Amino acid sequence: MVSPLAALGVSIPVLAAPMAGGPTTPALVTAAARANSLGFLAGGYRTAGALAEQIAEVRSDGARFGVNLFVPNPVQVDPEAFRRYARTIAPEARTYGIDILATGIVEDDDHWSDKIDLLLSDPVPVVSFTFAVPEAAVIAALRAAGTLVVQTVTSAAEARLAAEAGVDVLAVQASAAGGHSGTLTPQHIPAPVPLTDLLGEVRQAVPLPLVAAGGVATPADVTGALRAGAAAVMVGTVLLRADEAGTSRPHKAALADPARRRTTVVTRAFTGRPARALRNGFTDRYTDLAPAGYPALHHLTSPMRKAAAAADDPERINLWAGTGYRHATAEPVGQILQRLASGL
Repeated sequence: MVSPLAALGVSIPVLAAPMAGGPTTPALVTAAARANSLGFLAGGYRTAGALAEQIAEVRSDGARFGVNLFVPNPVQVDPEAFRRYARTIAPEARTYGIDILATGIVEDDDHWSDKIDLLLSDPVPVVSFTFAVPEAAVIAALRAAGTLVVQTVTSAAEARLAAEAGVDVLAVQASAAGGHSGTLTPQHIPAPVPLTDLLGEVRQAVPLPLVAAGGVATPADVTGALRAGAAAVMVGTVLLRADEAGTSRPHKAALADPARRRTTVVTRAFTGRPARALRNGFTDRYTDLAPAGYPALHHLTSPMRKAAAAADDPERINLWAGTGYRHATAEPVGQILQRLASGL
């Protein structure tokens, strides 16, 4: 199958994944394009106006690029469980003078309609979706505008739903991925299926081109995924320490800290949705206590996390990282992508 990425001028099939919350910057996306790859601006947690500014910045450099959006798929939190969890973690927030007991339950759709309107009125080359499959009409409208539509899936069943909705490409995400799982059923922790096995299951289910993601950190990982049927791979964790990444200072330091050479953990403690991170004090204390509830828990803990990042405190921030985090290096994005593609 011919990769649709070839029409975009992508010659290095190692793409830069969108990393919401700061790590993905316009400079990172531009650097990926200069390396003959493709990067995705992370539209999650941004207003349409802020996303438009980043799109304009990347376009001013003439870079090929994509945009990723979170599709609304809320996990309603039980109000009593929310209040109980707020009381439990309140001492952590008080470390920074923050009273989270006064925080109400916030449910929002991450400015979904505004961002879709933006991408239809000012189309971009590629749009990827995660957390849920958009309505078929939204996908059709984007494709009619000339946009290639990519959907994140974590199982063969999800792949079938995405194919039925009309997407062009599937980003097949294994559970080894850092940050939030793209699962469509976040009430459950995704099964730890190896990426190559997951690719095989999805290939049998649907005929769409596949991009492999989750735990890809070495040239051998790249070649293994391509041999398993992927047209390209997508990497995120290995770019967190890159020169162009906007990753917070304590997050970068934790990734490189030999004293933290422990396993990662899938946790709901920060956002109420399953996400893989480096273990720290917060995950150790609260992973087993956190209720399901997204985006309510995200909004609950966000002020604390921002204050902790500003204070260089790695124990109270979400140190998102996939299983390959030991391979994250402090060097230019282009060099990282080219090295990962060196075995092709």
